[in-house]
Amino acid sequence: MRNQRVSQPGYVGRLAPTPSGWLHSGHACTFALASLRARQAGGLLRLRIEDLDLNRCKREYVDGILDDLEWLGIGWDPQPGYARGFVQQSEQLDRYQQELVRWARAGWIYPSQVSRRELREHPSAQLSPDGEIVFPPELREAECLQDWTPDSDGNCFRMNWRWKVPFGEAVRFHDLRSGSKSYVAGRDFGDFLVWSKDGMPAYEMAVVLDDIQGGINEVVRGEDLLVSTARQLLVYEKLGCPPPSWYHGPLVKDAKGVRLAKSFDSESIRSYRERGWTAVQFWEKIKAMGFPEVADWMDNCWDGSEARRDDRV
Repeated sequence: MRNQRVSQPGYVGRLAPTPSGWLHSGHACTFALASLRARQAGGLLRLRIEDLDLNRCKREYVDGILDDLEWLGIGWDPQPGYARGFVQQSEQLDRYQQELVRWARAGWIYPSQVSRRELREHPSAQLSPDGEIVFPPELREAECLQDWTPDSDGNCFRMNWRWKVPFGEAVRFHDLRSGSKSYVAGRDFGDFLVWSKDGMPAYEMAVVLDDIQGGINEVVRGEDLLVSTARQLLVYEKLGCPPPSWYHGPLVKDAKGVRLAKSFDSESIRSYRERGWTAVQFWEKIKAMGFPEVADWMDNCWDGSEARRDDRV
């Protein structure tokens, strides 16, 4: 298995890339930070491929992720029970479906046929401080599903399902980097999707279930997902499972101050490799962009011997 690390259990973190495009510098920085925290804790770092978007996720991007991680020198620990040593969410569909039924019967979620246009044009719809449309309670379905049984043709798995948030209640948590956080349901976010009509679980559902199953006890990711943490804490509470600790790292931006993202066609790690860059050169560039955690990671975790040999060629 490529990129195996020698480590001890206790702390369990994870890398969770989405293979909907090539990895970019922002991914590299977040993954280096996750690697650093796992190494400092003497723990494990798992790999999970979040390939739920069947229209955009491709096998070539999965292979590209593995190649990029190896080139970057970011290691991960294989997870027992999986042929390639890592979880792929697209292979967990039966488990997600079983949970959807359980959640529906418990009254935590409801089917929703509200379109994006209907939501956008609804008179009660408000924008959150982040510019997200907050789903209004007037659009909730009131059907009781306590004794509900899925139909044989699986139509229930081809519709949107939303989580009922406790409107007006604050969700508080401590972020290990930026301190105390508080988000109010109904103001900062509304009823959120846990299942989409394309037949796959939404992010907020799948990530919680997979982190629980994988024994993840610290989540390292970008600070753009702070509000997602508040949503996910509601799910952890209903499931009766202790949530992980949270560390939301800074976002990497380009020279114009724009956050790096696949949707913005940010320059990929692959493009650096194809232009003949070495990993040494790449990481030196990232340090120069003002990401000090990368220097700590290189000093404490990175074995750049192979990349340095490339530099001498």
